[in-house]
Amino acid sequence: MSVVESASPPPRARGLYVPVLTPFLPDLSVDESRFLDHCRWLLDHGADGLAVFGTTSEANSLGIEEKLDLLALLIEAGIPPERLMPGTGTCAIPDTVRLTRAAVSDGCAGVLMLPPFYYKGISDDGLFASIDAVIQGVGDSRLRIYLYHFPHLSQVPIPAAVIGRLIEAHPETVVGLKDSSGNWDNTRALLEHFPGFSVFPGSEAHLLDALRLGAPGCITATGNVNPMGIKAVIDGWKSPEAEALQTRAGQVRALFSDRPLIPALKAVMAMARDAPTWRLPRPPLLAMDETDGAVLAATLRELGVDLNDAVT
Repeated sequence: MSVVESASPPPRARGLYVPVLTPFLPDLSVDESRFLDHCRWLLDHGADGLAVFGTTSEANSLGIEEKLDLLALLIEAGIPPERLMPGTGTCAIPDTVRLTRAAVSDGCAGVLMLPPFYYKGISDDGLFASIDAVIQGVGDSRLRIYLYHFPHLSQVPIPAAVIGRLIEAHPETVVGLKDSSGNWDNTRALLEHFPGFSVFPGSEAHLLDALRLGAPGCITATGNVNPMGIKAVIDGWKSPEAEALQTRAGQVRALFSDRPLIPALKAVMAMARDAPTWRLPRPPLLAMDETDGAVLAATLRELGVDLNDAVT
């Protein structure tokens, strides 16, 4: 493998990274203007970085060219690439290599990488081989991979044994993981078993506990509507107010736990920005009923999330 050398590899990602919602126009094309505005707002209101093209972004409903175009849009508009962690994992190694290579070339902080998720029941050897093939294909020492463990949706878990093999084989490249298992015991086990490995919980529900075990931050969907509340936990986890900050952030998260997450978040955005098209996901997802969205927005206000300030 020919490896591109770099004197300035990106530092490890830390803090709150938000998997940015993708707004659509009535014809279901991406509303680039609203997307850019929301990315800017997030960075101005507590987000340390943007995990564009994550699950909450409806990444697997976006085409390869759309992702490349949106990444270029952000960078050309002045969004610092070192604050971007685009999702690049697909079912096809060539597509994953292409997206990942673009992110590395643009100077992104790293990439969030789903396993190839179409074939189920794959062996540890097969999973290792697929990620190793992407690393070989990109061939750039600047590459920093944050694995994306989301077995509920992908149905392809990333076992601890595979994580250990990847760290051993590529210690400067495979540097972290987003744990969206929804299982705090799994997050805790990873933090304890892989010290120095950047394990980001995929929810703020146990964020304070994770920070106390060495987590570098959080990558969470509800950062789209409560970035300041989540950032307050990260910044204040050693303070006397830490438990209260965690409680408030957890209450906001819990509000979405029994609702379809992406449509619910988009409904809140539509109410707060007085922009009905914000409600639209791409099929097969469907928009939340407007009445349900209004109830959700009102409940958020009762929890102290000022939507007029939180989403402008």
